[in-house]
Amino acid sequence: MDILTIGLGTIGTTYGYLFNKAGHNVEHFIRKSSKKINITELNVDMLDGRTNKKGNHYTDIYKVNTNTKDSYNFIFISMPAGNIESVIETLNSNNIKGTIILCCGIWEDKQYLEKVMQGRKYILGYPVAGGNIVDTTLTCCIFDHFILEKKENSKIDDYDQLVSLFESCNIKLETPYDMLEWIWLHMAINAGVVSIAAKYADMKNPTAAAENLMSSSKLLAEAVCAIRETSKIIKARGVNLKYYGNELWGYKLPLFVSVPIMKRMFTTNILTRKIMTLHNNTEDLLFVCKCLYDTGKQYNISAPIFYNAYKKAESKF
Repeated sequence: MDILTIGLGTIGTTYGYLFNKAGHNVEHFIRKSSKKINITELNVDMLDGRTNKKGNHYTDIYKVNTNTKDSYNFIFISMPAGNIESVIETLNSNNIKGTIILCCGIWEDKQYLEKVMQGRKYILGYPVAGGNIVDTTLTCCIFDHFILEKKENSKIDDYDQLVSLFESCNIKLETPYDMLEWIWLHMAINAGVVSIAAKYADMKNPTAAAENLMSSSKLLAEAVCAIRETSKIIKARGVNLKYYGNELWGYKLPLFVSVPIMKRMFTTNILTRKIMTLHNNTEDLLFVCKCLYDTGKQYNISAPIFYNAYKKAESKF
């Protein structure tokens, strides 16, 4: 298959690397004004959880091929802060076609998406991976699954081909009740965690902030309480939380139960811990928190722990 990845960001490049290793033609659309325009290869430092829950560590070289076509099977978009409007305008102005896999933190509703996508075929997804790119080194980790919109909820006619793409990379697909609501829920959980981590740390060093949170029972307890509050915010938007019990059950348990479970998870689950420590895009982290804060205030939701943590975090950025 022909795959176009927008930009040379961490998530798109991680999956682009995997698609390429599975035998697909992967190209990147990189703006001429980008600082990464002259990068032709990346050193890959991968913790790969597709066949081993603890992750297989290896290094590799990824050749970066820039776009040469005007039509692709799939176009992979993963943008910080969910800013996709300019990307769609760029694809349209360059007359580049293909089914879009939209993997962003989207806080807007479906009406907004339909307007922004301008009639293009697209499907919502969410990566289960993380990392960063520093200079010409991609440090990343990936789980064995990817979150994808249900076939019956999508509007694309090449869904089975997309399934085949992920199968070729040995990546399983998980399909939640409603993909957009799942993204909102994921952002709510992240906002609860990030706000507490930032409240007690120097956000010029996100790695240290994550380590501090994962090692402290006190901070984890506060994070659980913040997540309970941010969950109320997405409920106010109309999300029926009963459809997402698997994602929320751990946060509903009494703190004396949930906190040790979380602490043990961060201690033993190397992949989860790695993603937490590698995510250093503070602008994106703050964007997620701001979405929840603004919406909570709009709906007059009582969330004192989260609001307080967000305001203290905001002052550090």
